[in-house]
Amino acid sequence: MAADQPQLTRGVPALAKNATKKTKKQAGGTPATVALTAAGTPFTLHAYDHDPSSPSYGEEAAEALGVSPDRVFKTLVADVDGVLTVAVVPVAGQLDLKALAAAVGGKRAAMADPAAAERTTGYVRGGISPLGQRKRLPTVVDASASAHGTVCVSAGRRGLEVELSPADLASLTSATLAPIARP
Repeated sequence: MAADQPQLTRGVPALAKNATKKTKKQAGGTPATVALTAAGTPFTLHAYDHDPSSPSYGEEAAEALGVSPDRVFKTLVADVDGVLTVAVVPVAGQLDLKALAAAVGGKRAAMADPAAAERTTGYVRGGISPLGQRKRLPTVVDASASAHGTVCVSAGRRGLEVELSPADLASLTSATLAPIARP
């Protein structure tokens, strides 16, 4: 196992060098961590101080955690032929909307209205997790995730990432793995 891919534990928090202590509000967990714990899925929780002025939530997370941007994945919500669909792609790349549409058998895809994404998932922009969403949406994880022992995705709020295996991520979200990212 590579140095930047620690052994996963069941819900034990592993804090980054600039991480803050857990607050009382975090004690119950986010819907994402609750879903992971309920499923018995091994994961590591990483907290860091979020900078509201950061231009990219994902790149900020990768830098704060000291993890390659290829292993940190962002959660995007798109509208594919009128159906909200979740795309999980590396922060080092961009979502290919045509590839996403093709992966779910659709014709056209566009980024979803941010308010609709927040309302449907139950999370705020920059903290949308593919796990524990209010309404389960069709999900596609970029195939590049399979190249890593673990990946990081939002744990349901800004400044909190969850690290888990790509297989567990795909299983828990009933995701399709497909090449939906471009450099």
